[in-house]
Amino acid sequence: MDIRLTNRLSFKQARLSVLVAFALGILLGLAQVVVDYRSEDALIDQEVQAQINVSLSPAARIAYNIDAELALELVNGLLEAPEVVRAEIIDNNGIALASVSRPMASSRYRTVSDALFGRRRDYSQPLYVEHAPNELLGHLVIEVDTFYQGASFLRRAGLTMLSGFVLSLVLSLVLMVLFYAMLTKPLVRLINDLLDMRTEGERSRLPCPYGHERDEIGALVEVINRQLQSIDVNLRQKLRAEERLRKYLEELESIVETRTTEVQHSNAQLRESNRELEASREAALDMARARSAFLANMSHEIRTPINGLLGMIGLTLDSRLNDEQRQQLSIAYDSGKVLVALLNDILDLSKFEAGKLQLEQIPFDLGALLEDTASLLSQNAGKQDIELICEIDPAVPGLLLGDPTRIRQIVSNLLSNALKFTEQGYVALHLQLTREEGDLQHVCITVSDTGIGIPAPALDEIFSPFIQADAQISRRFGGTGLGLALCKSLTDAMQGELKVSSETGRGSTFSVSLPLQRHDSAARLQPPAMRKVLLWNRSGRLQGPIIERLLHSWQMPCTTIDYDPAQPLPVAPAEYDLWLLDSPQLAEQLAEQQPGTPRLLLCNYGQQLDNQRASALHVRQQVATPPPRNRLARAIDALFEQPQNSADSDSKQAVGHGQRLLLVEDNAVNQMVAKGMLGRLGFEVDLAEHGEAALGKLADQDYALVLMDCNMPVMDGYETSRRMRADPRWQTIPIIALTANALQEDRQRCKDAGMDDYLAKPFKREDLQAMLQRWLPASDQHTTPSS
Repeated sequence: MDIRLTNRLSFKQARLSVLVAFALGILLGLAQVVVDYRSEDALIDQEVQAQINVSLSPAARIAYNIDAELALELVNGLLEAPEVVRAEIIDNNGIALASVSRPMASSRYRTVSDALFGRRRDYSQPLYVEHAPNELLGHLVIEVDTFYQGASFLRRAGLTMLSGFVLSLVLSLVLMVLFYAMLTKPLVRLINDLLDMRTEGERSRLPCPYGHERDEIGALVEVINRQLQSIDVNLRQKLRAEERLRKYLEELESIVETRTTEVQHSNAQLRESNRELEASREAALDMARARSAFLANMSHEIRTPINGLLGMIGLTLDSRLNDEQRQQLSIAYDSGKVLVALLNDILDLSKFEAGKLQLEQIPFDLGALLEDTASLLSQNAGKQDIELICEIDPAVPGLLLGDPTRIRQIVSNLLSNALKFTEQGYVALHLQLTREEGDLQHVCITVSDTGIGIPAPALDEIFSPFIQADAQISRRFGGTGLGLALCKSLTDAMQGELKVSSETGRGSTFSVSLPLQRHDSAARLQPPAMRKVLLWNRSGRLQGPIIERLLHSWQMPCTTIDYDPAQPLPVAPAEYDLWLLDSPQLAEQLAEQQPGTPRLLLCNYGQQLDNQRASALHVRQQVATPPPRNRLARAIDALFEQPQNSADSDSKQAVGHGQRLLLVEDNAVNQMVAKGMLGRLGFEVDLAEHGEAALGKLADQDYALVLMDCNMPVMDGYETSRRMRADPRWQTIPIIALTANALQEDRQRCKDAGMDDYLAKPFKREDLQAMLQRWLPASDQHTTPSS
């Protein structure tokens, strides 16, 4: 039997072996080239760095002495290296003391070398001297042509690949000869012997080629001989197997038919389940829409009476009351604010669930925001005799970009929880700058307390809505469990992280890490004038060290006297400009010591002295604890200033100066509240019960601004605003929405109707005053400047 060369097994095996060997050779060659390339690439930097290290000290001395001649010699020496094409020594003003260069080498292989190693590499090393390691003298600059090493690498790579190809070619010829002699020739003979068999007797045995009795060919001959003997048995077995196969096929057809029926039934059930799931989904969406509408309506219905309640209480608190009446009304006012905070928490959680909460990105002072929040909650600490402290890292930039309202919510909730669950000890608020990444500032707000703590099993559940660590806690301290859930959601929305660590009976620590963009790094606080301060701090209190660190950051000399109230007080030195006292009792004990020294009292709201008693104890200023930095600075400066005229201070409250405003409001209580606030701010107010009445008053009278309720009979605020914006006479009049609707879509609806700004009910007089000052610049011009 004649078999072509390309079809012979020896040729195929030789070809396969050569291909494999060639591929392995290529891979090994490429691996060697890659290793050589990396080594050569690193060697370029190592050689140049070695030259720089040798020249760095002389170059630093040359830059220090400004010796242009030595600098030229040094860079000429560096240019002796074949790979260096430019060398410079530049002083700290950017002027070159010496600079030499030469053209780069040219070659047709240059393109390949540049693609591998780059056309050139620049190295710049700052220059310092040992006796002035912090003074930059200049830079040593070296430019390297990589073709010097690249050409050497290309030659080695070419030789490596060529040698691998030649080796594969020689190997293919040797293997082809060996495979033909040892494999193809005996197999061809075996095939011919097998084809020459004719009779049944000849089929019983094949002769084995000489010399192959014990190898694979001999084994193949033996196997063939055995197979020839069992062909008849195999044929009979195949016939029986075919019979069994036909039976199996019949059974399989029956099984397939049964399974097909079952699958069709399952598909029908699946389609029915899909229809049920779709119906459930639509029902869930309808429920979500109904809940959003319910929350919006309930927000409006609840905020409207709360606005009237808090507004009337606020107006009453500004009138003359005895102490018992003022205390009772203050409790009612605080309870109303708690109810508003709870309503806001519920609305915010609903916004999170609906994915509608939007965060602002506006500049704000984070340190001042935390201090203001601590000041608002310090009254609770005073009632419980808990030490509330607040410390701001001076490294925090003056202004950051973020959502101050949401951050205030987080801090307020955490502080409120700490004060609620702490019966003795302290509650500490700290702000620290953890790290900087360009303009991105990573800050950490920490609230720690010495309260009841949280059991370890409950730490994973306290951030879930309506969950508290223990049922007894809810009965003992109250609360809904919404605060921490809202804090967690707000922190996650601002790409931050909220952590908690706690030990039962020892207290808890909540840490809020937030990434915020820097807006302005300039300090927002004006330190007081330089004074020598004597700080009196009761032993064991944490406020003293914090104030001492603050005064030192203002570059003010400060000495602290730690005293024990049960022991006699030490005699104070006489060389200090002012004293900082931490309690009225201490002020009484020190009344006879150095009465001419100005004194500033730091105490809780409930402990502050009346003017007559403070004057008798030589206390000139009082600041509630924890003292905000700006208030403390102003109070220190005020110790050495003349008292201001009370008429001047009262003039700061009246910002309207007779300007006429139009209040469009259908609720009589809200009319009384808003009109009372505006009257105390110095504005004249006209009332309109609905939109049509408002348009009639606008046609008869000129107004500086319109305060517009949104939901009114006859004509609502949206339609009224659209008609005002359509009329050229009223297009420039600012329109401020006063509404109990507090959702984001309500704000957008007001904006779309043409309103300029938005103030949600209930609002405080301070909020209303700030809004009017923003949109009535003329009133700001008449306002007495604040000190």
